[in-house]
Amino acid sequence: MRTSNCKYILFTLWLAVSLSGCLGVKHLKENEKLLFRQTVQAPKNISEEDLRNLYIQRPNRKILGLPVTPLVSIYYFGERRYDQEKYIRRKAAVEKKYDDKIAGTSSERKINNYQFKKLKKIDKLNGFIENGNIWMQWGEPVSVYDSAKAALTQERYKDYLFGKGYFKNKVTHKISNRGKLVTVTYKVEPGQAYFIDSIFHDVADTALLHIVNDNVRTSFIVKNSRYDQDNFAKERERLDLLIKDYGYYDFSRQYIDFDIDTTFRTPERKVAVIISIKDPARRGYHKKFTIDEVNFTTDVGTNVPNRERTTRSYRDIHYQYYKNNYNLKILSQRVFLQPGEVYSRTKTLRTQQQLGNVEAFKFININYDTTGGKFVANIFASPLSRYEWTNEAGVSVTQGFPGPFYNISFKKRNVFKGMETFDLNGRFGFEGVASATSSMNVYKSTEAGVNAAMTFPQFIWPFKERLRYKFAQYNPKTKFVAGYTYTDRPEYRRTVISFNGTYTWQSANRKRTYSLTPLNLGVIDTSKLSPTFRELLRNQAALGNNSLINSFRPSFVNSIIFGITWNLNNYGNKERDSWYIRTQLESGGTIWNVISPKFISDFELEYFKYLRFSLDVRKTDPLNKNTILAYRLNSGFAYSYSDNHSLPYEKFFFAGGSNSIRAWRPRRLGPGSAKPPESPNPVADGLYDYSIEKPSEILLEASIELRQKLFGFVNGAVFIDAGNVWSFRALNVVNGDGQIVQDKSSQFSIDRFYKEIGVGTGFGLRFDFTFLILRFDVGMKVYDPARPEGDRFVLDKVRFWKPYAKENGDGTYFGYREPVIYNVGIGFPF
Repeated sequence: MRTSNCKYILFTLWLAVSLSGCLGVKHLKENEKLLFRQTVQAPKNISEEDLRNLYIQRPNRKILGLPVTPLVSIYYFGERRYDQEKYIRRKAAVEKKYDDKIAGTSSERKINNYQFKKLKKIDKLNGFIENGNIWMQWGEPVSVYDSAKAALTQERYKDYLFGKGYFKNKVTHKISNRGKLVTVTYKVEPGQAYFIDSIFHDVADTALLHIVNDNVRTSFIVKNSRYDQDNFAKERERLDLLIKDYGYYDFSRQYIDFDIDTTFRTPERKVAVIISIKDPARRGYHKKFTIDEVNFTTDVGTNVPNRERTTRSYRDIHYQYYKNNYNLKILSQRVFLQPGEVYSRTKTLRTQQQLGNVEAFKFININYDTTGGKFVANIFASPLSRYEWTNEAGVSVTQGFPGPFYNISFKKRNVFKGMETFDLNGRFGFEGVASATSSMNVYKSTEAGVNAAMTFPQFIWPFKERLRYKFAQYNPKTKFVAGYTYTDRPEYRRTVISFNGTYTWQSANRKRTYSLTPLNLGVIDTSKLSPTFRELLRNQAALGNNSLINSFRPSFVNSIIFGITWNLNNYGNKERDSWYIRTQLESGGTIWNVISPKFISDFELEYFKYLRFSLDVRKTDPLNKNTILAYRLNSGFAYSYSDNHSLPYEKFFFAGGSNSIRAWRPRRLGPGSAKPPESPNPVADGLYDYSIEKPSEILLEASIELRQKLFGFVNGAVFIDAGNVWSFRALNVVNGDGQIVQDKSSQFSIDRFYKEIGVGTGFGLRFDFTFLILRFDVGMKVYDPARPEGDRFVLDKVRFWKPYAKENGDGTYFGYREPVIYNVGIGFPF
């Protein structure tokens, strides 16, 4: 036998033994076997994901699909150290401690405080007594194969298929053993589906029958569709809500019933459905309720001794209060219930939602009183405190570097009795931004600012009163913000005085949010440029590339911004697919197309005319309760059409960093395939110098990330990022002969941009502390478009340590290595 074959066999045996240990086989008792894997064999028209969710028993969780189950080791590590009696004794000691404290005081406040602390600690100790110590709760015991649970899973599959219209299905399961490892394979044979052939309605109440027939287009039960039990539950819910919107306040879904006739034309697998709506047994008919009165108590929880609430009517609504704190003209815009109208569940919920959206009340409760032969709507609202101070200190991470900050905020509600809100916010912090001309000097970047905002719960516009009531259901708001921002970075000091006014509103289903900023003004002043940065600007200007230097001159920026945000299925939830889409269009300097900016020039201020568009699309796809696949596509362009061909620096696009392409340092990727300058210290930093920020006008990037819960509050992730930035115009550069020539490598070109997509990969950890998520990512370059063609795939050159390049002795370098990039962030990258 060859030595190489012996080595291969020995390695295979060693790997098998090692994996068995990693899988927790050693924790099995005699005659027990480990449930290693479960698979489902089903036709394409059957959702395997739905079937997997029906497993009674599950294998131990593996890390990113590898045959390694560290949670088992964690569990038994904790079990060896677990002493249940210790927690029982500790629980008794806690109960005695707080019982003694409660007995030793007569203060009701202290008693309530002691009771709260006692219950909180007892609940925690009960968790340890019932579920083990923290290691056992983070881990999981070894999954011992149970044949009874496999049989029960098989029965679940049969029930599932029956509910999906496959009445004559067949499900079997097969067991495969490899030592102590068991694999269960379920084979699903659904057979032919049954389809709905006829739909009949059995509704004695003709008024209800008209409602059902008039809204049949929205029915979940459709002729010629496959029978699906889930649709019957959805239809019962739809009919219940529909009928309640037509005034039937006490209608209940218990009156709705379905009869299924599977004998109807059986040879053709057809189903007849009879939808029945029964009448109440006692009354004998369904009553339609019309609102007689609407009462609104605005200060529930307030108590004024020896005084009764004042009642005042406005738009047929009776308002009750101790003190007249609200403009009833404004408040009534958010109430959609009116005397003389039939009861509507939708209008009731809309009233509750819109009153909650104005941030004036702690809670809103609406109930209906049917006593005395009347149908009265009662709205109860508890006001929020008029004044509020908040302080916040923490660490922010914006471009991969942490920095402390302190926020202080003051809020005054109901400023003019129209539920307006005034906010005053101050902030000071060391922003975690990389230097624009160096990879060092991070902590010298300081930011301070103050903002004052006034928010109105309506559009500040001369609309007619009728239109204001019509728009109120879309949660309209007008917000004016004035601010001052001071930024001190290693390269420059920058101040911005800004003012903007924004309208926001939502769609009726609250899945879309619109924003329109017709007035966005800013005066920007940049001073104290560092010699290095000043030289960079001058060099670019000398080459005829004036865009950058114009961005750092004293400037006046004005623009109009319109944005739409879609949030579908509550983006980020762990139960079902969800989407987040944000698009924004900005027109800068639009007014200078109509009037002359001469008076701006008189103040020696730079002005800009530009168009800017951005699109951010995100999606999360839960694969199971512990694993999520997340996607992102982020793109945009900004085009200047003013004489200076410049953009404000804040309006440029950048790529690279903890929320972008993580294999590149913040703002250092691109543009295009432009080659960065050679590094002054290749041995330590690599062959190329990525110290200069790369502002550009076109952005295209995409990411995919697999997230999996590891244990406790620790989650892991692997990711692939791809993207780059480009410019619209070719930049001027100095060639080897000292001549100024155009460099088109940074310019966007439709026939080569796809070759200039930088690709990075990596892995990371997310620490979910509930109140925040701390993220640590390691990024590695895969494809670097800045390198010469033929040398752009660099994953094999990535190194976590050792010199990045070696000196040849003649001033050149060989054996270069790509440094990994470490990113720290707060929250998910997307």
